[in-house]
Amino acid sequence: MRFGRSLEVFRLGTVNYFDALKLQEKLVASRKTNRIPDTLLSLQHPPTYTLGKRKTDHNLLIPESDLKQLGAELHYTERGGDITFHGPSQAILYPIISLREAGLGARTYVEKLETTMIALASQYGVKAHPGGKCETGVWVGNGKIGAIGVRISSGITSHGLAFNIDPDLSYFKHIVPCGIKNKEKGVTSLRNETHTDMLLPNDEAVQDQLISCFAKSLGFDSLVFKDEATLLAS
Repeated sequence: MRFGRSLEVFRLGTVNYFDALKLQEKLVASRKTNRIPDTLLSLQHPPTYTLGKRKTDHNLLIPESDLKQLGAELHYTERGGDITFHGPSQAILYPIISLREAGLGARTYVEKLETTMIALASQYGVKAHPGGKCETGVWVGNGKIGAIGVRISSGITSHGLAFNIDPDLSYFKHIVPCGIKNKEKGVTSLRNETHTDMLLPNDEAVQDQLISCFAKSLGFDSLVFKDEATLLAS
């Protein structure tokens, strides 16, 4: 891996999933032609269910027509992985980076995303671990705290990771999270895994910590925080 690399970071707040998807597509096209450097989007989504390219609709446990009553949307994507949920108080990172320039293969890249979330959890005294080949993501015991779903096109990444800070976990009851049918396994959050009297910082602060963990894991030695208006104008 080459070191001495810089990463441009955009903190976008809450973004509709479709808008974020279109933005990623635009940035991937620009990264392929080197019009932009390696870029990281840090954001949250309103309540949203997403399916990967395998389109495993059977893992949505309620009729799609009922989602509106939950205040949630459903989106089909071309990322890897199965069905998952995104919502408020869940930290999401979408890296648009060149794996070729980083000297990384796809599997190693996924492992580094896992390392990113494990490092964040450890800052709060939470011992997390990777799920292994069949259960990609990050776990605390039998509870999944971080999900991963990536897309790689011509060596450029998109989609990424989602780390549960303190989302409404009841949304996960309406799906088979990530297609894992083992009833002994579920979904958890940083809030659930810390001491009840521990005061967590606000979501923005946790997301900045996640950004730092990502940069360290991927070997970026400088972060350049850019204004959202700059991104939208481009």
